[in-house]
Amino acid sequence: MITGASSGIGAEAARRLAELGATVAVVGRSAEKTAAVADRIGGRAHLADYGRLDDVRRLAADLLAAYERIDVLANNAGAIFTSRAVSADGHEMTFQVNHLAPFLLTNLLLDRLAAAPDGARVINTGSNVYRQARLDLDDLDGTPVRRAYPASKLATLLFTRELARRTRDAGLTAVAFHPGFVATDLGRGSPVFRLMNSRAGRVVLSGPKRGAEPLLNLATAASLQAVNGTYFDRLKHEEPPRGQAGDSGLARELWERSARLTGLPESA
Repeated sequence: MITGASSGIGAEAARRLAELGATVAVVGRSAEKTAAVADRIGGRAHLADYGRLDDVRRLAADLLAAYERIDVLANNAGAIFTSRAVSADGHEMTFQVNHLAPFLLTNLLLDRLAAAPDGARVINTGSNVYRQARLDLDDLDGTPVRRAYPASKLATLLFTRELARRTRDAGLTAVAFHPGFVATDLGRGSPVFRLMNSRAGRVVLSGPKRGAEPLLNLATAASLQAVNGTYFDRLKHEEPPRGQAGDSGLARELWERSARLTGLPESA
């Protein structure tokens, strides 16, 4: 299952995994683009708007009804906003789309993932901009817009760390990765997007094919147990990060706050 699979890294990863024989659930927001990718690779399209947590709950129900087995969940959907926006659920939009929505989806699919006979994987698309971030657990929705994306990617690393801890006896592994700086649809409409997708930007930046390589490697590697809960900068495993990114206590607290914000049980 690949979210954010209607274009860019997600679409490329879906194509290449389908070529390897995988059954791919193609998850996206655009009905037209998502259906096109699914048709092209012989997969099935599923729609969700991560700005609405009810959409995430419906998506989880659809996926559980459609697939008896889930081996890989790639939480790849994400967004950058250039001005402050609030979701239908009342949360800062970057935080919801990049953290709360994949947190909720993963938890709603967790029992099915844990039942995978060969051990399932959760692969979270992060970013090395997490190094610029600092989370305030008492004001997760109040992060200034210029800092919201790095903060959401710090949350991705902490979520990955805590997910690995909580599922260590369930045969599930969780990893996060930075795909590199890739020209994709992330942040469409922003000055950064226009620069990234200009002729000059596409010369300097990687394309989706190269950006998808870490996801593909992590999805198909023989074993990830030795790196469970950790982070890759592209194909290179990064040592346990310092500061907040390496704070196991903060990871547990963020999980509890996130569970509360999404209506999930807090204790585990």
